Amino acid sequence: VCVLLLLLTVFSDLWTGVFLSGQCVASVSTSTWITPTFDFSHCRTLLETKGFQIPAEDFEGPLRLALDHPSVRRYLLFNSNIFNVIMASVLYVVLWCAVYSTIHMYLDGSTAEFWVLCLCVSLVSVILTSAINLIFHYSNREINMNTDVRLVGVNEHTVRHKLLLGVADWVQKCRGNLQLFCVYWDLSPCLISLTEALNDTSFVRDQVQNKLKKRMSHLVLVTEVTTLDPETGVQDEELPEEEQPLLVEGRERSASTSQREDSKLTKNFSLMPDTTLSNQVIAQQLLMTYSALYVRLLVSNKLPAPPQRPTGAGKNHSTSCLCLCEYVELKVLR
Repeated sequence: VCVLLLLLTVFSDLWTGVFLSGQCVASVSTSTWITPTFDFSHCRTLLETKGFQIPAEDFEGPLRLALDHPSVRRYLLFNSNIFNVIMASVLYVVLWCAVYSTIHMYLDGSTAEFWVLCLCVSLVSVILTSAINLIFHYSNREINMNTDVRLVGVNEHTVRHKLLLGVADWVQKCRGNLQLFCVYWDLSPCLISLTEALNDTSFVRDQVQNKLKKRMSHLVLVTEVTTLDPETGVQDEELPEEEQPLLVEGRERSASTSQREDSKLTKNFSLMPDTTLSNQVIAQQLLMTYSALYVRLLVSNKLPAPPQRPTGAGKNHSTSCLCLCEYVELKVLR
């Protein structure tokens, strides 16, 4: 048995060594775009067939916490590309009716002018609909607080196994295709490169801090924290039996509900790294913060153009046109 385990370990190492950074290892789609849920166990099975032995507590548990919440599933539905296509059609009809009803009073009954008006109204509606869709399209390239940021905690677990995860979707054959991608990534070269870039700018730390505030000050997580007061549960127990309510279950339910309502607190967690930390820790936090966004842009072929580099000074550590550390430098430090 020990020999078999040793052989499996060696085979796993050899298998995972075949992959290059930026190469998609596995992907799973949702069953339907109406109910955007992923089969995490099936995804882990696919990864095991590729040689990645990931414990369930490092994969399925964080993923369920990040993407299996009902509010997140609703967001994935209403923010999907197929839903945007449907809403674009509805928006076009609404704009056409609004523009036509606004200027219909200038019609004099002529058939020729009626068709000219319809063409003009259609052209204006198309322009307005296209402009609104372009605004949403380019806004989706930015980091998404509901998916990309929630996957940061997942990537902190999977990066130990040289994997980064991201969610991307597009319309294919008039059908929505929402997928969870697992990309092989060796983070150590990017961490060294980004740390060196921060070391090179250590003499202008104030300038780096100003850039981080400008680029990442809006990345704030608002979470609800429940703090239970142990004294509230003791008061009812100290009451005499004749003064206690008859409906004990209702009393406990109302007490627990009031406790939760009174003890709910909201805390803000900023994703901007603390500049007083070491450059290596700052680089690690930056790479993790933008990891899911990078994977989404990578699999969607939406990465920006790489910066101009002198010959022999390339930092690209992946098969893509832009490495993760280069993307972070381009996004935050420049």
